[in-house]
Amino acid sequence: MIVEWLRSFGFAATASLCLSQPASPHEIKSASAAAVQASFDIVETKITTDHGHAIFRTRVRGGAGKTQPKATGKFAGSEVYAYVWPTSLNSADVGFDKDQGIVALAVTFHPDFDDGAKGAKNRDTWHPHWVVLAEDKACGGGLKVRDIPDGAKPKVPDTWPGVPLLIDSPDYKTTLSGATVETHVPLEKIGALATASFDGVTAGLRINANLHAPLLCVANVFKVASGNLSLPGKVAPGK
Repeated sequence: MIVEWLRSFGFAATASLCLSQPASPHEIKSASAAAVQASFDIVETKITTDHGHAIFRTRVRGGAGKTQPKATGKFAGSEVYAYVWPTSLNSADVGFDKDQGIVALAVTFHPDFDDGAKGAKNRDTWHPHWVVLAEDKACGGGLKVRDIPDGAKPKVPDTWPGVPLLIDSPDYKTTLSGATVETHVPLEKIGALATASFDGVTAGLRINANLHAPLLCVANVFKVASGNLSLPGKVAPGK
């Protein structure tokens, strides 16, 4: 059900670029695609556990993090670039109310605004977020980060940045070097990660120019690691 729903809202068009297959029961390897910019051309994505952390790692054809949105000086209409790991986690696993949508870890860059926890500045760095994605046909990619309606008081994590979205801004170790993007997530915080399934996506998001719901849309999907968002990856147990 989840795969067909996602494919029906914009991801199927990317599938022909990927021709991907699991390289093992855990990681996902993808054929390189000349039509995709090297910084976003996923060739491998995996999650492994090591010393109490789940390590999210995506390797692209080259220049991880080198391509960034241009600053516009405005919040409305500004862009976000992201390396994303959609997962089988429930939204309750990452501190929100249960069954709110698709839970994904995203490493993002957006030069026109800050969304760090407790007012922290993060517009000049690649940084991680947990996001909950939901269907919205108004978005170019068919998905949005789920909005929080006016007056609603949903459950949110301690590091929620105070914006009307189901988004979290944890302080996880995150590095982009060479062709690799990597984030370390403490398993003690999210134990369900150890048995999760996942996929890999590179995407462009955009703040709605009217600042109304949907506030943050998935505007463009650059590549899907599996080709069809079937979440074939399995977390590889480690130390």
